[in-house]
Amino acid sequence: MKHLLITLAAITALPALAEADIVATDAYRWHGDTITQGEYMAYSPDGISLISTYSAQPGYFMPVSKEWHLSRDISAYPQLSTPNKLHTAIYNLGLEEMINAVEPDTTLRTGKEWAGVWTRDVSYSILLSMAYLQPEASKISLMRKVTPTGRIIQDTGSGGAWPVSSDRLVWALAAYELYKVTGDRQWLEYIYPIIAASVEDDLKVTQSTNTGLVKGETSFIDWREQSYPRWMQTADIYNSEALGTSVVHARALRVLSDIAAELGHKAEAKEYAARSEAIAKAINDQLWLGDKGYYAMYNYGRNFPIVNPRAETLGESLAILYDIAPADRARSITENNPTTPFGAAIFFPQIADMPSYHNNALWPWVASYWALANAKTGNGRGVLEAIGSIFRPAALFTTNKENFVLDNGDIATELNSSNMLWCLAGNLALTHRILFGINFEKDGLAFRPFVPEALAGTRTLSGFRYRNATLNITVSGYGSIIRSFTLNGKKHEPFIPADFKGTGDIVITLADNDVDTMKVNHTANVKAPLTPIARLSHSPELAGEGIPVNNLLEWNPIEYIGLYRVLRDGKPVAETRSTTFEATIPGEYQVIGVSTDSVESFASEPLANFDTFVYEMPGETTFLNSPEISYKPSVPLRGYHGKGFVETDHTTGNIELPIPVAADGEYAVTLVYANGNGPVNTENKCAIRTIEIDGTPVGTVVMPQRGVANWNDWGRSNSVHTALKAGTHRLSISFRPQDENMNLGTNHALIDRVILQKIK
Repeated sequence: MKHLLITLAAITALPALAEADIVATDAYRWHGDTITQGEYMAYSPDGISLISTYSAQPGYFMPVSKEWHLSRDISAYPQLSTPNKLHTAIYNLGLEEMINAVEPDTTLRTGKEWAGVWTRDVSYSILLSMAYLQPEASKISLMRKVTPTGRIIQDTGSGGAWPVSSDRLVWALAAYELYKVTGDRQWLEYIYPIIAASVEDDLKVTQSTNTGLVKGETSFIDWREQSYPRWMQTADIYNSEALGTSVVHARALRVLSDIAAELGHKAEAKEYAARSEAIAKAINDQLWLGDKGYYAMYNYGRNFPIVNPRAETLGESLAILYDIAPADRARSITENNPTTPFGAAIFFPQIADMPSYHNNALWPWVASYWALANAKTGNGRGVLEAIGSIFRPAALFTTNKENFVLDNGDIATELNSSNMLWCLAGNLALTHRILFGINFEKDGLAFRPFVPEALAGTRTLSGFRYRNATLNITVSGYGSIIRSFTLNGKKHEPFIPADFKGTGDIVITLADNDVDTMKVNHTANVKAPLTPIARLSHSPELAGEGIPVNNLLEWNPIEYIGLYRVLRDGKPVAETRSTTFEATIPGEYQVIGVSTDSVESFASEPLANFDTFVYEMPGETTFLNSPEISYKPSVPLRGYHGKGFVETDHTTGNIELPIPVAADGEYAVTLVYANGNGPVNTENKCAIRTIEIDGTPVGTVVMPQRGVANWNDWGRSNSVHTALKAGTHRLSISFRPQDENMNLGTNHALIDRVILQKIK
């Protein structure tokens, strides 16, 4: 009888399934207080609990909780009242998990499975909502991510972190957001020299003198083969130029300009603003894809970079939010960025032979930035579907998970976590920043609510604290135009000045204007063709005077391909169904596979048949002597060219050698090196040096880690381009202040030889 009563009670509590759809895609429905996905559903009976019937992929190591009930006291934080119980529950879940994320030392924990403070994670979370919900924890967390030399810390990562990963300046954006929330002048004076020093180092080491874009890994997408072709070494990733990372740098310079102006440094403010505008112009000139209607994900290659024409949702969103994209391009992005039934992917299309993590995945916090960008642009449909893509997994998994498989919406990715900081921060931002329209300015709060018609109704946010004020905010209606705004019963502009004190009862009535007129680019989840594997070999039939020895380009066939596109020096020179091409003109060759649906593969590894010259290092040895070695070799060193190699560390001084050049031209300078001071995927001991020709700096070379104690793995650095006249030149490999890495103690590598290629 007891079991029967429980069953009847559960049936009685089930939500009605006939309620009108708020969001409906080919994958799921949000209707009323319920999410339905195939045979599964999740709902909230009361706004303080979630009930789910979801079952995750069988055998996956991470179990799925089917219920959540509010168990923390959340009364100190803004309370949401809304007729939609599912929305209320997901909001309350965000508040509870936010409390869980505050560690005893008042820092913000990255996730249930991810201990500690990470620069990008905490910064993106602060920008979303932690600045105003957890200002003290945000401040302490940011202070933890500063080096003893007063620079922003780039978290450990690909090839030894900075500058292979180079998105650390997102810290600057978060730090300034915290200032806008608190108005703390001492904080502004504290962050200014840190941001200024970090910006100077970054632009000397990571800004391309050719394009004006910023080099380094795509912001937050830091799993190498998850978003780059397999042939790319970490030195190649450093040499790539990413949309998201470039936008972060442009915004950081704008922030630095604003801070300088507020502190009275007028000349510096003007200079930083100009540098910000220069990067923004480079993004628009170099990465905009007019035929697709959005920005390219990154430039990649070696001597002649090409664009990766994938869309990348975070970078596209930040370009809109930080006014890099003009209004017409912002609109185009929200209407053209591909959106799958489960939401906007991290990037699109996917890599076919990679598992789900950054590839083939949706991350809710990125979807939050996408929702904010759509709201700013006025795309109501885009806002609704972005919110739905966040509410669906929060309800079905009863927690703010880290990421989801784009094919089926499940959690069976390579790694995952519950109670994920930036995901819960994004969850809360949807309500505060979009539906209530709260925007922090340096001199007050501006209100710009954006409510699609499907979410029309009356909502109240009570107890929202801002400096010396407590605000109770009610928004009714739908649309983006404010019909009336009252403060404590009197008409008022939609702005609360920073010096407002006491209780403020705000009532906002929207004009019920239509914001659902723009489109969304609905698409199935698409996998790109596999990357061709090419080689250059000698063809006796093509041998002859003036024809390079390696003059036959060959590559493996790819199934279901429409055609192959051959590139020379980054430009298309042929389209063919064959798997060979006569490379009779010296150049750098690549092959792209194009499907019958016109979806491109990554380009193959660049192969060059330029005139090439090799120079041995002076004073070569076969022994490691530096005190900076982190992992000593267990076997004798081998694989080097000539008599040995030279070591470089903090104490080495300049390494100099003569470079005889036979003819005028543009040359690429590359070092062959070994760095066994750490693994390929973590730690922070990337070796960095400045190349000088005849005493003039011409560029930076990076020598990333290639494996723990792996001193017999000789790889190539990035190439530095320079124009040289015929004659003998003095090449110097020097260590300059901006070449210091994140480790500070170990900045060490072995250099085997210098390679010079005449590329023009």
